[in-house]
Amino acid sequence: MSLRGLNKTILVAAAISAASPVFAAQTKADYLFEVGGFGITNSMLTTWIFAIIIIALFRAMLCGGAKLVPSKGQLVIEAIVENLRSIMEPLLGKKAFKGAFPLLLGFFAYILIMNWSGLLPGVGSIGMEQLASGTECPEGFVPKEGAANEYVKFVPFIRPADTDLNTTLALAIISFAAWIYFVLRYAGLRAFLHETFGNKADKNEIALPIYLGLFVIFFAVGCIDLISILMRLISLSFRLFGNTFGGEILLENMHHMAISLPRFVSWVIPIPFYLLEMLIGLIQAFLFSLLTAVYIGLITNTEGEE
Repeated sequence: MSLRGLNKTILVAAAISAASPVFAAQTKADYLFEVGGFGITNSMLTTWIFAIIIIALFRAMLCGGAKLVPSKGQLVIEAIVENLRSIMEPLLGKKAFKGAFPLLLGFFAYILIMNWSGLLPGVGSIGMEQLASGTECPEGFVPKEGAANEYVKFVPFIRPADTDLNTTLALAIISFAAWIYFVLRYAGLRAFLHETFGNKADKNEIALPIYLGLFVIFFAVGCIDLISILMRLISLSFRLFGNTFGGEILLENMHHMAISLPRFVSWVIPIPFYLLEMLIGLIQAFLFSLLTAVYIGLITNTEGEE
């Protein structure tokens, strides 16, 4: 199979609509261009664009900074911060909360905007045509009409970043690295080793032979727990990716179903599913931040042990 070139021609969009993305059946991001030999994908471009939007939006809502008499935008941000704080501070403990909360708030805002970005007009529906040729059809391409051994694929300029497993895996790695940092900073290596492998029994309440035998059991449980800690990278990334990617496929199917209906009712079919995706996007953003807080707080939050 040979790909001669990858001729790219601009595909002009007739209109910008909120139609479900055309890429929904593809798990891989598509390369758009290179910068210094480094390939830039459409999901990376989306990440940069919406990261700038998040920063600009928060700055605009704060009107240059927090004020004693808050503006409407500041009230919205304060409400979000206070609600998340009331949930996460008891999980993390006061010491770890001060260090970890900015990161958790960033996770929530970033993932929420990325999840909702797929519902915006033009995302996934404006792009370019990518051509390939060969004896076999490459993955993601379809045969081009009227041309033998030539294939075509639509490449959107921007796509929801969370539908790219690379993005969700990167978020999971950041969460995992943050867990290591905050646990070592606010609890210490000794507390981690004791929490994972240490004997939790009270030697004053049980016989000495049983107490010594429990060291072996707790160490074995700690080894299993260590595996579950490493599996967080997979669970966090695949949960976020699966829900977002599945939602895009659902929206695409609903739009295809609505095409065959009369025009005056076709636009009604996808609306409930857009509302559903907004709710799922909010839940997934909160869940990712909450799980990160729980993982950190399991070791750092020792304030209520007495």
